Amino acid sequence: MDTSLPKRDEPGAARAARTLLIVEDDPSFARALGRSFERRGYRVALCDRADAVAEALAAMSPSFAVVDLKLVGPSGLECVKMLHAHDPAMKIVVLTGFASIATAVEAIKLGACYYLAKPSNADDIEAAFEREAGDAGVALSPRPSSIKTLEWEHIHETLVETDFNISEAARRLGMHRRTLARKLLKRRVD
Repeated sequence: MDTSLPKRDEPGAARAARTLLIVEDDPSFARALGRSFERRGYRVALCDRADAVAEALAAMSPSFAVVDLKLVGPSGLECVKMLHAHDPAMKIVVLTGFASIATAVEAIKLGACYYLAKPSNADDIEAAFEREAGDAGVALSPRPSSIKTLEWEHIHETLVETDFNISEAARRLGMHRRTLARKLLKRRVD
């Protein structure tokens, strides 16, 4: 996978219109997703942490990005903010195994066009890139959220507020750090 792509205003930029940056810290998932998008005609570059995004943006100007929410170091929300600041027209999809309403709202506010829970594949992501508007016809849930769902959303709101610092989130939630860590492991979807 290549990061030596022409910037949009350079010669050859028209050919590079389908450039994709994948920010994912799971190397096997990132490679598999990258290969899948290359077969679809995208030029793909990979980053495994938020700190590497600026370097990738110096080498290329992607028109699409897939960002994992939970990364080592700064969260994927920081990547979304950075990518949107670089190019507000970039289509950014956030992928996460830790889906919550709080992080979905923040991702969209920061510039993501869509938010998908793992497991998602290239078909799901490409369909999200193509969606231009929301769907007012989407079915509403006939029942209220369960206590477990409300607890999970509250935990995620606190994690976002603490920039995914588990110790600080546990303190704010009034629970032991290990208890919070166990809850996070139970809900992880990979």
